Amino acid sequence: MKRLPVLSSILLSILALSFSGCGKQAAQDKAADKTATASASPYTTVDQKVSYFIGYNVGSGLARENVVQVDQEAVKAGLADGLAKAKTRIPEAELQAALTTMQEKARTVAAATAEKQQGAATEFLAKNKARPGVTTTSSGLQYEVLTKGSGAKPKSTDTVEVHYHGTLLDGTVFDSSVERGQTVQFPVTGVIPGWIEALQLMPVGSKWKLFIPPSLGYGPRGQNKIPPNSLLIFEVQLISIK
Repeated sequence: MKRLPVLSSILLSILALSFSGCGKQAAQDKAADKTATASASPYTTVDQKVSYFIGYNVGSGLARENVVQVDQEAVKAGLADGLAKAKTRIPEAELQAALTTMQEKARTVAAATAEKQQGAATEFLAKNKARPGVTTTSSGLQYEVLTKGSGAKPKSTDTVEVHYHGTLLDGTVFDSSVERGQTVQFPVTGVIPGWIEALQLMPVGSKWKLFIPPSLGYGPRGQNKIPPNSLLIFEVQLISIK
């Protein structure tokens, strides 16, 4: 059988993103499920746990993208046939046509989402720049000083320790070291452009609120819970330079 085309770059990335984000997701789940006990899980072996992890993350990714109206029985049948290395129950030509149709749908949905998010970001930033206390840089980054620090400012070659809380324009939390209860360390140049710029302006001890336009964030590709062309809002506390 010929190799079938991928459904879309969005759906193709679900598994990769699932595994790359495993550590962070595990930390979030641990914080959210402190009352859960080990005996609550029916899966005890490593194979069972990894199998569940694959299924859960593929399912949550499909639900988040909302491109395919998933038929769970068909998924189970396809998984069973694939594991058994059996012949597909649907002719190849029909699969090809279905996947092509879904690719087109995914591109349409992604484009509409990106356009909507870009419009909302542009409108917000235009109003926000007029607020007292908000500074807009030449790149379009906006920030508000919540706490003034008196320490040194990081250089591009430095590694920093920070606490942060990231939300979308509608208030959805997409990432937060504050909620996980643990600070993070990373190279100044190892993050999105909006952070790279802001960190080099912040003295140690500062806490700023950043308003990052899509062009300085994840842009049209989005990231995990972040739709394409999203405005990102962060509260960032610069704790130290390592």
